[in-house]
Amino acid sequence: MSVEQLAEMLGVTLQTVRRDVQRLAEAGLLARFHGGVRVPSSTIENIAHQQRESLHADGKARIARAVAAQVPNDCSLILNIGTTTEAIARALLRHRGLRVITNHLNVAAILSANPDCEVIVAGGLVRTRDRGIVGEAAVDFIRQFKVDIALIGVSSIESDGSLRDYDLREVKVAQAIIEQAREVWLAADVSKFNRPALVRLATLEQIDRLFTDAEPPPPFPALLAEAQVRCEIAA
Repeated sequence: MSVEQLAEMLGVTLQTVRRDVQRLAEAGLLARFHGGVRVPSSTIENIAHQQRESLHADGKARIARAVAAQVPNDCSLILNIGTTTEAIARALLRHRGLRVITNHLNVAAILSANPDCEVIVAGGLVRTRDRGIVGEAAVDFIRQFKVDIALIGVSSIESDGSLRDYDLREVKVAQAIIEQAREVWLAADVSKFNRPALVRLATLEQIDRLFTDAEPPPPFPALLAEAQVRCEIAA
């Protein structure tokens, strides 16, 4: 949008818009171009981890609480890389008897604070930008297990029903996680719908339950019904 459009829509001065746009751009939440701004989006590179932590934080927290309320004690889980799975890990800190496998050091660090949770960390290459573990070693490690529930996050849910992400190495691990789970639960805030990303990870038909924070836009309700995915909206 142009700066002028924003000022008119919000009923404020151009000076106010420019000041706020500057702050948002410095935080990495907007990208500036001559005369306007856009949401930083790319099909080949995700938003930085620190910036993603602040985006839709309330929605992710609500999703995490909804997921945790459905996870039984004394079960086995796999959690993949993502700020939403980090939020889920925090929401699981009071659970008992969990055995959790993860390829995300942040998730492992969070859940290691729960004395009633056994945490198993996949081996492989650690990405410095988000402390995710990727690569063939991680894939081989995950394939040794069969768990009750896989709790996964993705970067994109496209209108053809495909789930997508940015890093092929991360996607390969996530695909192994899906294969090694008796049920697959997807946690994704509403911003993930119709967002573009490069690498195909899975389809909605491979998901059992979707946890999100608002009603999905068209055509996703029909796609979810066709794929027989149980959609739960975190109030």
